[in-house]
Amino acid sequence: MQASVDRGERSGDGVPTVAVVGGGIAGLAAAWWLATSDIDARVVVLEADRRFGGKLQSAEIGGRRVDTGPDAFVARRPEAVDLCRQVGLGDELVAPGARSAYVWARGRLRPLPPGLALGVPTRLWPLAKSGIVSPVGVGRAAADLLGRPRAASVRSFVSDVAVDDVVRRRLGRQVADRLSDPLVGGIHAGPTRTLSAAAVFPALLDADRRGGSLMRALRSASPAAEPLPTPTGAPGGDAPVFLTVRGGLSRLVDQLVGSLRQCGVEVRAGAAVDALERLDRRQPSRWSLQTPGGAVHADAVVLATPAGSAGRLLSPFDHELGQWLVGIEYAGVALVTLRLPASAVDGPLAGSGLLVPVRTRRLITACTWLSSKWPSLGRPDDVLLRASVGRYGDDRWTGLSDDALVARVMADLGAVMGLRGHPLEAVVTRWPDSFPQYAVGHLDRVAAIEARVTRLDGVAIAGAALHGVGIPACIASGRRAAAAAAASLAEAGHAEAGPEPW
Repeated sequence: MQASVDRGERSGDGVPTVAVVGGGIAGLAAAWWLATSDIDARVVVLEADRRFGGKLQSAEIGGRRVDTGPDAFVARRPEAVDLCRQVGLGDELVAPGARSAYVWARGRLRPLPPGLALGVPTRLWPLAKSGIVSPVGVGRAAADLLGRPRAASVRSFVSDVAVDDVVRRRLGRQVADRLSDPLVGGIHAGPTRTLSAAAVFPALLDADRRGGSLMRALRSASPAAEPLPTPTGAPGGDAPVFLTVRGGLSRLVDQLVGSLRQCGVEVRAGAAVDALERLDRRQPSRWSLQTPGGAVHADAVVLATPAGSAGRLLSPFDHELGQWLVGIEYAGVALVTLRLPASAVDGPLAGSGLLVPVRTRRLITACTWLSSKWPSLGRPDDVLLRASVGRYGDDRWTGLSDDALVARVMADLGAVMGLRGHPLEAVVTRWPDSFPQYAVGHLDRVAAIEARVTRLDGVAIAGAALHGVGIPACIASGRRAAAAAAASLAEAGHAEAGPEPW
């Protein structure tokens, strides 16, 4: 497939063009689906940044490449695994070397109990044994198992509630604050008191509607989840729970961009789309995308950008749609990657990391023990750690310089895990407005957005703001949008629609 950008008039060969706006993993997945489908179309990817991959980035520290965004993806969803195999990285997938994790509770680090379903205990004895909640908290959770099944109530007909509403009402304050909020809230960088249960934990909502014991219902409805102590994706169940690419997830981006170019896709960095214009019906193309390098004419457009950017581009054609997209709020976080001498910790770090509940008021929300979680990063004379700071409603980190942020993180880690000394190296990565917040009613909001987008001939949307923040969910989102763009070409008589997204 030969791909080119149409500047001005479309070429006379009759081949339609699909423009993908956004070179994060959702946009690249959309372009890959188009490039490898039986669709006769040019494909061009327009990325505003100077690099591709969105949050899939890495940096060098201590002579090792370390992810400075997500460091793994959920293995039980097939999309990321499939994509890695398709671009030649199937043999490079590796699982974490450590599975256990800890939470700061009642004055010290305590291991997370087995049998958690996204931070919700499904068995009482492991919860009691962990010491994370007090005997009073255990008794409150036990009431869920001892109570009689509830009769159907008006709540059974409510389409959505906050995660915290369910967990606090059914299992008590301590379970909500010390387990559910650190895990679910950590994944989404937001508070469970506002996060949609229907969007982020539908099994919880379903279990609550059934009546009877929430814990028993979750044993069969949701696989036990191993927590991921950084906000990078949704936990899964069967081993291996998580996977990554040997050498970091930026390798997936590099391999994917190279494969796209080999397929003839034009992949352009530093090509921000400033405006989207609808062309006169007498023109051979339907849309004109205004970039600093000139106009790009396209027959179909995939917007794989943050919701606000998509909303601003679409507002001239549907103001209400644009406002719905712009109204999706985002949280910002920062990741502080540290290399410390081995003497900074007492013995080997047995586990993948730790979580810190918000109610402690510490700046850090989590810390991944990188050199334990990923054995290839381990060295006998140092340890690699990565701390997360910030979530929705907590932007204290934004007012700190990099040096001040490192100092605050070191102080918190000293208090929580006894870390001592000074880092040999530190890398601060700031991700402002990077985590879309799935507020209560999110799925209804997204359904309305997607229905309105279909009214715009040849436009489709993708990205983390829609159906999931994890890497597999973003890949699936890109594929769905690519299929919708292909279908619009078929409807316009330009091309075959191609297969359903796999």
